[in-house]
Amino acid sequence: MQTSNTRSYTRRLLLVTAYLGFISLGLPDTLIGVAWPSVRDFFGRQQSDIAWIFFGAGASYFVSGLLTGKLLKSFGIGLLLGGSSLLVAASALGYSVAPAWGLFAACALLHGLGSGAIDAGLNHYVANHFSPRHMNWLHACYGIGATLGPLIMTSMLVSLGSWRAGYATVGSLLLLLTGLFLYTRKLWDAPGETTDAASEAEASVSMLDTLKHIGTWAHIALFFIYTGLEVTVGQWSFSVMTEARSMTKETAGMWVTIFWASIAIGRLVFGFIIEWLGIDLLLRLSMLAAVLGTGLFAANLPFSAGALSLVGLGLASIYPCLMTRTPQRLGKARAAHAIGFQVSAAMVGAAALPSACGWLAQSRGLEAVTLATIAMAVGLLLIHETLLRFDRRF
Repeated sequence: MQTSNTRSYTRRLLLVTAYLGFISLGLPDTLIGVAWPSVRDFFGRQQSDIAWIFFGAGASYFVSGLLTGKLLKSFGIGLLLGGSSLLVAASALGYSVAPAWGLFAACALLHGLGSGAIDAGLNHYVANHFSPRHMNWLHACYGIGATLGPLIMTSMLVSLGSWRAGYATVGSLLLLLTGLFLYTRKLWDAPGETTDAASEAEASVSMLDTLKHIGTWAHIALFFIYTGLEVTVGQWSFSVMTEARSMTKETAGMWVTIFWASIAIGRLVFGFIIEWLGIDLLLRLSMLAAVLGTGLFAANLPFSAGALSLVGLGLASIYPCLMTRTPQRLGKARAAHAIGFQVSAAMVGAAALPSACGWLAQSRGLEAVTLATIAMAVGLLLIHETLLRFDRRF
């Protein structure tokens, strides 16, 4: 039987491992934005061909997220996290050595399969075992990984002139994290880690009942647009600045890094003040900041690149706050299914909207992408304001 000290140590170890797991999610997700101009030239592709990467990762992520519940029952969360991390590492290493475009694009399938299970598994675990503050900090760790990704890729492009070296470096780091997941795999599934009340609540409401709640669909729409906006800004701003605005790769890479760093820093800071400020007010202020930031970046003024930091701060709290708000708004029973829908919708948005921007960039030019980000930010704000009015009525 575990002593209180042992349980406390195990809890801290698993929390740290969860943080590292979300760093591993962020690391590879942001590489393609910086690598894409070089990858596109190497394989002789068009701007719109980036859709193959987004849709490949998005489709497999979607499937992985939906199957996570069954996989958790079959393998346990510890083994699932270890195996999923291995898939993400294999995808990064595959990108680094792929000799042809078809093989390069196929690596996105491994990326999505691994990332989907890690995302859904860790969100479910933290939501059931830790506070909203830790949920914000968990997603801050994603921002740390997302910040390090462009930094690593930019440094490899500048120092070695090789995008393959950037992917190889990240793949090697992911292998180390895979080892940590496997080392701690038995602790995740230790007796007493699953709450019977939560299990009973999950069983009491069906997926169909969850989908009948209007709040479920509002959250699905919010997650779809949010991730689409985040990924579009993160992946396309480098191309906009270097190819449409003649900025150097070093400077553009720095601003993309600052964008992802702003998300990480924002989530870290907001974790301290969320209980004082309130989730809904923080979400409203964040969405207003995202609208203002995307507008300033699209304006292409002398300081427009700096607006990426405002966009990042605006986006920082949205995903973790909406995730925390789900059981509060929909009830714990519906939340068990709704979180899965939200994660899947988020990945569809992350694939569909940046891909659509690729076609937009090809037909209307890269600056048209910046206008699309304004529309996404405004859409987020309007849906959330409508949802708040619905909450007050009921």
